[in-house]
Amino acid sequence: MINSYDELRVHDLTGNLRDDVYRFLQEHHCPKTAEHVLKVGDEARRIAVLYDADPVAAEYAGYLHDISAIFPNHVRIQVSREIGLDVLPEEQQFPMIIHQKISSYMARDLFGMTDPEIWSAVGCHTTLKAKASLLDKVLFVADKMEWDQTGSPPYLRDITEQLHISLDHAAFQYIQHLWNQRESLAVVHPWLQDAYYDLRDAIRLK
Repeated sequence: MINSYDELRVHDLTGNLRDDVYRFLQEHHCPKTAEHVLKVGDEARRIAVLYDADPVAAEYAGYLHDISAIFPNHVRIQVSREIGLDVLPEEQQFPMIIHQKISSYMARDLFGMTDPEIWSAVGCHTTLKAKASLLDKVLFVADKMEWDQTGSPPYLRDITEQLHISLDHAAFQYIQHLWNQRESLAVVHPWLQDAYYDLRDAIRLK
């Protein structure tokens, strides 16, 4: 693990993002995350095809979404400030959440990703946000379906069923899962709250 952004280096990029990200995470002692991002990339491509999103952009966003796992939780706020990110009070309280913003920055700075749609999707993949783009929602759902914990996620069947209705339904299913237990969460990120109301209203209009 690395304790400062200034310590971070990426060597010998091949141009094959899948291989480059996998090697980067392995070299920084994050083998589980390396496996996870490949699965999310594959799942994001699958969902993108279903909903007419750009499958290559979705796949790339999946590979990049957790590259900030190389920074342990206790340095993520410091790292965020080093690279000029705004830190919300909820992120200060629960630093795990800000990894989405750090990953977005790293995608641009270290891996040369130039597509703002990919920056956006990576930057909100944990919480989503209001007025989320198609690619934002593709990555958000793919990440939740390819859980990075042991066993199967308790919401997987429900999200899978809702995905047959619409991408909005699938995204909302996960957020509602969290919303129903919000009193027990460490924090409720304001972007998550915005996404909850935004998707709820969108689904009601369908």
